[in-house]
Order: sequence, then C-alpha cells, then structure tokens
Amino acid sequence: MLTRIANLVTAPLRVVTEWGQGLAALAGLAGAGVTAARAPGGFKVNAGAVFAAPAMQRKVFDALRAFLPNIGLSRVLVKSYDNSGTVVVTRRADVLDVLYRDADFEVVYGPRMRKLTDGDNFFLGMQPGWEYTRDTSAMRLAARRTDVAGIVLPRAAELAAQIVADSGGTLDLPPTLTLQVPWDMTDRYFGTGGPDSATMQGWTTTLFWYLFGDLGADPELDAKSMAAAGEMRAWLDGAIAARKASPTEGEDILNRCLALQSADTPGMSDLGIRNNLLGLLIGAIPTISKASCLALDELLNRPEALAEAQAAARAGDDAKLAACIWEALRFNPHNPVIYRRATRDCEIASGTFRRLKVKKGQMVFAASLSAMFDRAAIDQPGVFRTDRRFEEYIIWGTGMHICFGAAINEAVIPAILKPVLAQKNLRRAEGEAGQIDTGDTPFPQHFTVAFDPA
Repeated sequence: MLTRIANLVTAPLRVVTEWGQGLAALAGLAGAGVTAARAPGGFKVNAGAVFAAPAMQRKVFDALRAFLPNIGLSRVLVKSYDNSGTVVVTRRADVLDVLYRDADFEVVYGPRMRKLTDGDNFFLGMQPGWEYTRDTSAMRLAARRTDVAGIVLPRAAELAAQIVADSGGTLDLPPTLTLQVPWDMTDRYFGTGGPDSATMQGWTTTLFWYLFGDLGADPELDAKSMAAAGEMRAWLDGAIAARKASPTEGEDILNRCLALQSADTPGMSDLGIRNNLLGLLIGAIPTISKASCLALDELLNRPEALAEAQAAARAGDDAKLAACIWEALRFNPHNPVIYRRATRDCEIASGTFRRLKVKKGQMVFAASLSAMFDRAAIDQPGVFRTDRRFEEYIIWGTGMHICFGAAINEAVIPAILKPVLAQKNLRRAEGEAGQIDTGDTPFPQHFTVAFDPA
C-alpha cells in the first residue's frame, strides 16, 4: 500500500521533471542551431558537426523522451538495407523490448555479410535458428570465456603498460595504443593477425564501417569494402591452409577451430572457420579502439571524474577504474543507436500512452544512448556516478545479438586505459592534436595526450 501511494506521488513529479528537462533540451538545441547558422558557411555547413556531438545527441533524446518518445516516419533514412520507413524508440523499456523481440525485429546485416564472405552469412546477421546455434556454439568452444582472464587480459595489460612506458610522455592513442593492443590480440590469441598490423587494422575498420555505419550506401565505400573483403578472405584462406600444413601447439582460436574440424563439429569446414574468423576480426579491433578513445575523451572533459579514474588506476582498483570507464561511455557511447527491421506489423509500448504501431519493413532505431538517460529507469541520469549496476548500461547491445566479444571488451578496454590514466599531469596535447580526429572515417585515427614521464 505504501509503495502504491509513493508511486502516485512520484510518478507525476517524474513526468513534470521530464517535461522540464525536455523544454530545457529544446532551448539548448535552438541555441545550438542559431550558433551553427551564424558560423561561417551557415547552418547547412555546420549543423552536422554541431548536432553530432554527444551532448547535443543527449539533448535531442531528452526532448523526444518528454514529448515524442516513439515516432513512426514514412521516410527511409537507412539506404544500405531494404526498408519501408523509420521508427525511433527512445524510452528504456521500449528500447529493451525491441532488442529482445527477435521474432518481431530482425537484424538486417545478412545481405552485406554475404557480400563480404562471397556467399555465406555470419551469425551476427542471422535470426534464431539452426545455423545461428551451430556457429555461435562452435565459436564459444573455440573462444572460451576463461581465456579472457587467462590469456587475453594479461597480454593486453603487459603490452599497454610497455607502450605507455616507451612513449616518452606523448601518445597518439589510436595508431600507437588503442588499435595496436586489440590487433596484437588478434595476432596472438585469434591466430589471425594479418600480413601486418596496419593492413588488418585497415581491413577491419573499413568493413565494420560498411556493415554497421554506412547508412547512406556510399558507392565509394562499397567499392573499397569489396576490395578489402577480397584481400582479407584470401589472406585468411592462406592462413588456414598454412596452419593445417604446419600445425602449432598454440592456445589460439584458429588452432581450436581446426581441432573442432577434426572432430567433425558442424560448421567447422575451412570455409566456415574463415567466415567466422572474418566476422570476429571485424568486430574486435575498431570497437575496442573507438570505445577506448571515447571513454578517455569524456574523462578528460570531466576533471572530477578524471581524478577518480586516475586514483583508481594508480591504486590498482580495477573495479573502480572499470566503473569510471563504463560511466564515461554512457555519456559518450561508441554506438548510440542500434537498428532492427520489423518482420511483421506489430506494436511497441502496448497499453501505454506512447504505444506505436510499426509496419512490416520499417527500420526501428532503438536509441541505446537515450535509454541510458531515461529518468523513469535511471537514477540521476545527468550525474556522472560510478556506483551504477553494469546492467544499467547498454554499451554492447543486449539480447541474442549482444556483442560476441563483450567479455573481451570489458577486460581489454580498462587494461588499455589503465597505464595512461596512471600517469601524472595527464592532459590533451595542445591544439587540434588533443582532439579526436576521425579523418575520413567514423573511427578515431588520431588523438594525442601528454603526461609527465616517470
């Protein structure tokens, strides 16, 4: 009874607070729009950069959650995958609902996955069924959860510490550290590091962009991706053949896949191994690097949070350090929206004032960034707090298609950033070098920090 009475009091207060937050967000967006219009080149030239900033994205979602939490549009925003319109979902309950309802909202990446493999799908692009179960089960046997603590983490921590120690007090993070550590993991633990680090980093960055970020279906990116995919397939085919011809005793994923093949495990033909490894490689390197850079960028914008993270790094408090990093990624996630496509006519938020009918074929944008700031589910969403439960975050997706390497990400990203955060007088490099530069990609290419070397 007391709980019901409390809800009757707090629910209207929460709604009023949300409306106030939404109005403040609209005012902030209007101000940003005026600033963009007055800058050289006008609104059209400057709007993209202004509204792509995480703080502006949060304001957009604040306004939508307050006044239009679920929106259905006939306009097609995603050109790279077939669809008949767009739905935007912003409330946490509805975002999670979409991501868990696999029968109603499907992953769409299959057609492009097949282009990259020159034929077959990869499990990230599959709906529930035998092929998905076969491939994920086999790869879980090859990439064991216990490997994270036993193999992956010790090497990542060792390499990151060495890179920082050798840097002399200036570190351009992506090429030197945040790309290098995950590439080293693919070389040693996956057993498939490529001809060299730069080549594999280039292949995986291009192909991740093509699969998940090319919403406009850029023909130049398509051509570049097809070339990269062909080179990567040829190299992996050669690596598998070479390993079979000259076996090793290493505890790496390739060796385990070949052992499963010898045991007649379904899905472990040479082609199956190659396609699964191609998918894992695409997901590993760019994700870890981008998330590491965004987390540190957010911490550098927050002196108190940076001090907390640095104290944890110096004290060896890995749990506190990780908490600082996940909270930073809540404010600045590498993947603010996850998209799915409706397999049939259905409904979101049934029985509520925000319910929305979704038509078969519409692309549904489940705004994970918005979900992590929903006042109805997240306590003090605008406050940087390191005492949140990890379940409050939607950093690697959720449901059936949660990132296959989530456990690796959760270990390796703090290991990469720990020796950086432990340094004295950690700061951005002067000028543009101290800001994230993505070049002509959506991924950090340069981001330089400085510190006082020991």
